[in-house]
Amino acid sequence: MTSSSSVIPTPIPLSLYIHIPWCVKKCPYCDFNSHEARNKIPEDRYLDALIKDLENELPNIWGRSIESVFIGGGTPSLFSAEGIDRLLRSLRERLTIRPNIEITMEANPGTFEQEKFKAYRQAGINRLSVGIQSYNDQHLKTLGRIHGSEEALKAADIVQNAGFDNYNLDLMFGLPQQTTEEALSDLKKAIAAKPNHISWYQLTIEENTLFHYSPPPIPNDELIWDMQQQGQLLLKQAGFEQYEVSAYAQKNQQSKHNMNYWQFGDYLGIGAGAHGKITVPDGSITRHTKFRHPEEYMKQAENNKARSTEKPLKKDDITFEFMLNIARLKNGFTSELFEDRTWMTFSEIEEKLETLIKDGLILKKNKHYKPSEKGYLFVNDIVNRFL
Repeated sequence: MTSSSSVIPTPIPLSLYIHIPWCVKKCPYCDFNSHEARNKIPEDRYLDALIKDLENELPNIWGRSIESVFIGGGTPSLFSAEGIDRLLRSLRERLTIRPNIEITMEANPGTFEQEKFKAYRQAGINRLSVGIQSYNDQHLKTLGRIHGSEEALKAADIVQNAGFDNYNLDLMFGLPQQTTEEALSDLKKAIAAKPNHISWYQLTIEENTLFHYSPPPIPNDELIWDMQQQGQLLLKQAGFEQYEVSAYAQKNQQSKHNMNYWQFGDYLGIGAGAHGKITVPDGSITRHTKFRHPEEYMKQAENNKARSTEKPLKKDDITFEFMLNIARLKNGFTSELFEDRTWMTFSEIEEKLETLIKDGLILKKNKHYKPSEKGYLFVNDIVNRFL
């Protein structure tokens, strides 16, 4: 156990993340493990590697059912419908998957074909996350996107006509030389597309990206604050509830997969550069990563050695990571959730939480804790107390 307490272990939800690393073009802001597909994608070989990777991980999750699946990238919609069908059939043959499971796949305008997306739906994909980012041609060009505004506007129609009634649109604000009016225009167009979920997040300059080495002229803090405040009001008026720092959903339409991350659930990661977190029966937690480069990943997976790192978490790591995730949620958490997900006693963090309450960053009602309005503006300050 991670604690000398008598906390009774409870089953921790388990999700599956699958990484498909190829994209048409690497965007200058992107720090994900994505690689330009300069030649033909080795789809069959990569699927073989994913299945091998999964089979090698099965002893670590025996007896556990999968609560959600997320296929991310890169651009997974570069894979054929036949390839995605093979992948999902392989999952069903090897895993216990609960009924009506949420299976999400990322897709980007510019890779949209009506019949292909119908086939994805028939294969079992029941939720899409579409990387719009902007409806403004100039901003799309600056962001290095391969689609234009017309394709962005058509994306929702294609999704709906393919049979998807559950989909997310990804949008960014704080783009180079963007005005508040342009940011709100993007948001209005996304809302008009009638998704049940919108991810609306600020552009950040990450290390090891082209924007890091050659920073673009992004709006100042005051302008970004104005975009954020007006945008959040617009989303609220349209029926979207903010439930996480950058996630907004219609009633009961939150992303089940991402909620599991934020509530410190377990997840198995397969694919090049995928990350995972697994709790074993004695209560210890291990994080793992897979080899990042697709070629190296495929070679290692073929030899049952897809993991590049394994790191058991210490007690301090666990409390920090729990708060790192949970502090992003508007509704916070209960003391029972902390104990259920960490198998530690609540006393491990109670004193620090009481200090945050005194500082006005956390609100407490019975055994429920959540960021105050002030605290939600300073989430990093909350998390840093647990370093």
